[in-house]
Amino acid sequence: MRKQRGVTAIGWIFLLIPMALTLYAALRVGPVYLNYWRVVDAMSKTAAQLKSDETLSPKTIRNALAKRFDVGYVQGMTENDIQVRKGDAGWEMQTEYEGEAPLFSNVKIIMAFNKTVVIK
Repeated sequence: MRKQRGVTAIGWIFLLIPMALTLYAALRVGPVYLNYWRVVDAMSKTAAQLKSDETLSPKTIRNALAKRFDVGYVQGMTENDIQVRKGDAGWEMQTEYEGEAPLFSNVKIIMAFNKTVVIK
């Protein structure tokens, strides 16, 4: 009598379905995270650009952010969605929002993003 070795067809199904669902979720979540990193990159580059400017105002900061958002292809967010305020260490730009990625019919993944960049 021969011993069976390997995985059966049902075994392959049980292995591949969770892997396929995970890959599908990653493909749906990827663009949301990419957009978040574009926002963070725009905020960081704006802070680096304006760090030596002594005459900063919220309007100046938002105008610089608007230019970076246009060039960086930031979607679903404008410069007015960034809170700009004077803090102890300097001007602070803060974003706090939720991104969502649809999975199936009425199932969505919701991700909360929060980032503060200080212009020193």
